[in-house]
Amino acid sequence: MTALDSGARVWAGLAVTPSSELMFIVGVLLAGALAGEFIAATTRLPRVVGYTLAGCVAAALGHGVALPLAGAAQIVTDLALGLLLFEIGSRVRLSWLRRNPGLALTSLLEALLSAVAVALVMRLFNIGWPTAIACAILAMPAPAAVSGRVALELGAEGQVTQRASLLTALNTLYAVIALTLMRTWWAADDGGQLGDALAGLAISLLTTVGVAALLAGGAYVAARRLDLRNESATLLLFGMVAFAIVAARAVGVSTLLMPLLAGLLLRNTSQRPWVWPRHFGTSGGALVLMLFVIVGSAWTPQLLVAGGFAALALLVTRFLAKAAAIVALSRWSGTSLRQGLALSIMMTPLSATALVMLNELMRAEPELAKGAAPIILAGIAVLELIGPIAVQFALRLAGDLPPAPPRRSARPEAPKKEGQP
Repeated sequence: MTALDSGARVWAGLAVTPSSELMFIVGVLLAGALAGEFIAATTRLPRVVGYTLAGCVAAALGHGVALPLAGAAQIVTDLALGLLLFEIGSRVRLSWLRRNPGLALTSLLEALLSAVAVALVMRLFNIGWPTAIACAILAMPAPAAVSGRVALELGAEGQVTQRASLLTALNTLYAVIALTLMRTWWAADDGGQLGDALAGLAISLLTTVGVAALLAGGAYVAARRLDLRNESATLLLFGMVAFAIVAARAVGVSTLLMPLLAGLLLRNTSQRPWVWPRHFGTSGGALVLMLFVIVGSAWTPQLLVAGGFAALALLVTRFLAKAAAIVALSRWSGTSLRQGLALSIMMTPLSATALVMLNELMRAEPELAKGAAPIILAGIAVLELIGPIAVQFALRLAGDLPPAPPRRSARPEAPKKEGQP
């Protein structure tokens, strides 16, 4: 083989990879946008249903994404969910928990009760304790992407919308920390030294907090000098968050915990409210669209069969446990039973957060993730289309949706004649 032929082959290899990655991104964006607009034009459902439907069709035709995620799918998922979690964290005032202990107890109880209930139900299917605990932790967080996007599209505002953001932020925090602790325990139990495992855990958590603090500090400085409602300033903030997420991936810390902590630090170390376009405007909106298509395609018919009744049992148990905790404490936390039920329904979907946590577990502990993957992915597949509809119903039940604009008459009124009443 000549040097020229060798060089040509190398060039061809370099050319194919970027082209395929670019075609993936463009295809996902186009399919999701078309499906979302079709759903919005023909039904009263949120566009999110169309985005997810595009992914489900791709999965049914055998073109879904494979786990663990890699390439463009990994980048899009990290960035989109990281942006959403940073935004949710930056809108959560933790002093609310101090003023309302009933709400703080609701957060702890709904996360703990759902995890314990799911683990016990999984044991009824003869699933080992490690896999049952993994399923319980992966099913703990509520969907930051689904509830946030649907509420934004429908213009929802009110007690239930605000509480859903708070509970989502907190149970995501609990779940990521619990998963990190479980991986530490598993590493020590697998023949490693407990001291080494705990030292690695401490270094990981300190690094996560450090990166989060740098991001929060950078956002604070930018906000002091720029108007974040300006498009250029928003793009600067978008770039800072994206860079921090890429840096977190590079140093091996959680791309879920870091942006969430950064948002919480930004909001709770200053009295100033932070205002910028939701989802960071057009750039963030495009990433969120692609996130829904990717999550909607992360299953196969074989996985649905493998997950089977265990996945359905997990979903039912998870909803009943969360609903029992939220409704039981609704009066003490300052809401009506109707609002408590609506909040429970908003916490129902299982989506991108669980998928990213499962992806991390598959990379770190493939043997442990092997048993949990079919159940979690089957659960995500079942709720991907139902979840946004359930959130829309919950917002309507809670009264958080703005009044619908009056419909215009298709036929213009004829002008009245002079003297006619």
